[in-house]
Amino acid sequence: MSLMISVSGIRGVVGKSLTPENLTSFTMAFAAWISQRKKSRGGADAMDKPKIVIGRDTRPTGSLVTELVASTLGLCGCDVVDLGVATTPTVELATAGEDADGGLIVTASHNPVEWNALKMLNEKGEFLSAPDVELLLEIAGNRLFEPAGWERIGGITTNSSWDARHIEAILKLSCIDRDIISGMNFRVLVDGVEGAGSFVIPELCRQLGIAEVKTFACHGTGIFPRNPEPVEENLKETMDILRRESCDFGIIVDPDVDRLALVCEDGSLFGEEYTLVACADFYLKHRPGPVVNNLSSSRALSDIARRHHVECFSAKVGEANVTDVMKERGATIGGEGNGGVILPELHYGRDALVGTALFVQAFAEWKTANGGGSLSDFRRTFPTYFMSKKKVVLDGMSKATLEAIFTTVASSHPEASASRLDGLKLDFPEGWVHMRPSNTEPIVRIYTEAGSKELADSLADRFIGEIRNASESLGTGRDKQG
Repeated sequence: MSLMISVSGIRGVVGKSLTPENLTSFTMAFAAWISQRKKSRGGADAMDKPKIVIGRDTRPTGSLVTELVASTLGLCGCDVVDLGVATTPTVELATAGEDADGGLIVTASHNPVEWNALKMLNEKGEFLSAPDVELLLEIAGNRLFEPAGWERIGGITTNSSWDARHIEAILKLSCIDRDIISGMNFRVLVDGVEGAGSFVIPELCRQLGIAEVKTFACHGTGIFPRNPEPVEENLKETMDILRRESCDFGIIVDPDVDRLALVCEDGSLFGEEYTLVACADFYLKHRPGPVVNNLSSSRALSDIARRHHVECFSAKVGEANVTDVMKERGATIGGEGNGGVILPELHYGRDALVGTALFVQAFAEWKTANGGGSLSDFRRTFPTYFMSKKKVVLDGMSKATLEAIFTTVASSHPEASASRLDGLKLDFPEGWVHMRPSNTEPIVRIYTEAGSKELADSLADRFIGEIRNASESLGTGRDKQG
């Protein structure tokens, strides 16, 4: 199994693709990259030791990986601020708040427990750009790094204050009114999947004014009781508990707490695509402005943007790509359809904590305005679309051949609005299809959306057939539907 490398860092299975050797190599390369970047920025402190903030989720391998990473950074001449167990957005916020030169998060996000990863941040607490990653890989591949002499090694300090500071920053947002929330007497279930949100999410809920906070899988053990990705097929037990406990709604996060899913009082999913939609609809009432999602996210956000008379822009899939477009367009709020909410007023990163606060406030204000109502009632106030997610396995497919396939498919649909920004997206009045190659597997992912699940599935199957036909007509290799 190979190591996976992207703009968010490196990840793999511990002891197989993620080894002490490559952890050390990439950490040393990151230290060298940070040092070069610090010097290039100049200023009076350019010759000081670089400062790097680190944090981790609760995986059993996290502590040892973090110790290795922190020691390696110190031996490369960096001062390290170790937050201990911390969410990805908390590390992002702390990196900027500590005036650090970069950050490292030891987490494999929603991957299974045997995985771990290094997520790398710049001095703004944001993921590295594609050119930055290329430079880092050049440094790592050519071993353009070296340890510091004994007189230049850095130190390691701990700082456990950032959970509280993260919550405090959220509570200070002008759109958050704890009096309205506390007046609802909400009874809420939090599912932390034994990850980094196990304690901070329940504490945020209490400080927001939620009357009763029930918890499930919130002991922080790092032994995930289920597949940790917060999607419907993995949440049956959570849904059952919520109904049994008669909760008003449920809050579910992934292990590093950058994704937020919600469950209604009847055990139905609010829909991860609608986390951003509901938060944006609420926030635009307080601060109008453009919104941004990615090309594979629901068109419901565009509907909401029109409702507020603002523009909606779409970026390539990937958090770093979304934040780039948000900055270019001066977006007020944005994110991805996987439950990731990005609020520039706080920081440029997917943040399930701020997503929770915006969502709870939105629901509380809606209930106040309507004299009550359930979360499933609230969900019905938003446009309803259905998505289908499938894939086609294409063995031995070159990038040029895949581009030719996309060109062939696009030319067959002059009636559609086409985008080649990220694979191929075709927008029809009745729905859309987005076909994009995976960065890590020999597959093309097929995402569709329409007014019913049947139509979405039918649209996906139709374009799987079109990709297969184009592949055969071009004389390419085997393909399989998945």
